[in-house]
Amino acid sequence: MRGIFTAVKAMTKKELNKIVVLLGVLSALGPFSIDMYLPGFPAIAEDLNTTIPEVGYSLTSYFIGISVGQLLYGPIVDRFGRRKPLLFGLSLYTVAAICCALSPSINWLIGLRGLLAIGGCAGMVAGRAVVRDLFPPEDIAKVISTLMLIMGVAPMIAPSVGGWMVTALGWRAIFITLAVISASMLMGVLLLLPESRGSDKTVRLNPAAVTRKYYEVLKQPAFIVFGLAGGFTLGSLFAYISGSPFIYMEKFNFTQTEYGLLFSLNSFGYIGGSQVNRVLLKRFDSLRVAEMASLVVAVLGFLMVVSAVTPGISGYVMLVFLFLFLFVSGLLGPNTTALALEPFSENAGSASALIGFTQMLFGALASALVSALHNHTALPMTGVMAGCALASAGLILGQRIILKRRAILYHS
Repeated sequence: MRGIFTAVKAMTKKELNKIVVLLGVLSALGPFSIDMYLPGFPAIAEDLNTTIPEVGYSLTSYFIGISVGQLLYGPIVDRFGRRKPLLFGLSLYTVAAICCALSPSINWLIGLRGLLAIGGCAGMVAGRAVVRDLFPPEDIAKVISTLMLIMGVAPMIAPSVGGWMVTALGWRAIFITLAVISASMLMGVLLLLPESRGSDKTVRLNPAAVTRKYYEVLKQPAFIVFGLAGGFTLGSLFAYISGSPFIYMEKFNFTQTEYGLLFSLNSFGYIGGSQVNRVLLKRFDSLRVAEMASLVVAVLGFLMVVSAVTPGISGYVMLVFLFLFLFVSGLLGPNTTALALEPFSENAGSASALIGFTQMLFGALASALVSALHNHTALPMTGVMAGCALASAGLILGQRIILKRRAILYHS
């Protein structure tokens, strides 16, 4: 093990940058899996003889698959290293994407999207663990912001590409494209990604040992606070993703192409926030940035709800608040992740898995809640987003009291 860390320390900046770019491109598979098929919701509903809210449950099953899958991968990447589980996951994703393209009913699509997620989430767990392996704690938030910049190309172009594909080739072509992308990523990992931490035979994979691993992670109060805060932050983002097809294409009567462009604009805002975060981290630490951003995003959530329920207010006002909400959320994500990962080195894979599990579970619950509360208004989406933002702000702004009591307040 010592030899591996010596090799890592000996890596040049150019080699590290190459790995960051590869991880960023790999991370883009997640946004493509979500955003590319959103413009196809009406076409999927028509083809499979169902409704758009029912199609929304295929998004929920994806989030559930990612949540559960990451818990499975956590101890696996600690036991076998980062590379082998990643190769397996990408292979599974490729097969599942092809099967999604062949779905004969909405129930098949919902189930296969869950399998697709289990394959895809290997990259999320392994990627965060690689970052924790290679970089010191004070640089993690900056590296994650860089990953978000690279992967940010995906949500900016995926809806537009998906909208064009639905019109020209049909919605099933989207999943064939995802399979091709996954296969390309598989080759990239084989050729370019070195192992950042080798196998550790001391890590046991029986249920009792795995449970103890996760318990060790959960004993860190900072992980609980910032892990939950990050979960609520991502929950608000996925509430937007789940509700946006109805809001844009049915309530505001935008076309599939226009929806793709508007979705891309908001994605640009989210990624822009993550890059402003890199600038802010030169003057403030991650905790301070998270505190400021959480307060602002809670206020914006409240304003979105007001715009949704107040008669006479233009819907475009709510769209402006949405853009600002996502922009500030881009500041929150990297810092909550960095603060949750900071205490760990040996259990980085398990900690990464628990972070991902929490985030995706909250995303699944938020998207399902938006679908369940659907009432042909913008209130379900904006209400869930605002509730998540308020909960995240409460945790982050209140964490000083919680952590001071346990004498483990970071950056103090």
